[in-house]
Amino acid sequence: MKFSTITTAIVSSAIAVSSTPIHKREIGGVLLCTGANATGTCNYSVYALDTCHQLAAPFHHNTSTFAPDGEAFECFPRIGDCGSICTSPTGCTFGSVDFDYANKFNLGAIQWNTLISSFDCSRKTTTASS
Repeated sequence: MKFSTITTAIVSSAIAVSSTPIHKREIGGVLLCTGANATGTCNYSVYALDTCHQLAAPFHHNTSTFAPDGEAFECFPRIGDCGSICTSPTGCTFGSVDFDYANKFNLGAIQWNTLISSFDCSRKTTTASS
């Protein structure tokens, strides 16, 4: 009799869980921290894609961790503020940062921890191989 009660409770729990909707994580999540390796002051937000995001204090020119989530998107940290015109012949970003980027937890390794002012993110484009 005890086995029957336990089985009924397990089945009831499984039914309740299976009826709960599964929420997929939104694309555009980025962890920012003032310290390397997700230390110091940190903030995690989901940012709109294809939009410039201006960093405010304490992250403006002070971001050592710039860690996007694992979905198929990439971000471009920029030296200039949103709306500024890039006049550098080498560009105003060091390139894309995605989940697999080696220095996402330590921008100091590439001397960008005191440079980042803004960023934008976009979906990754995939190319079909022939």
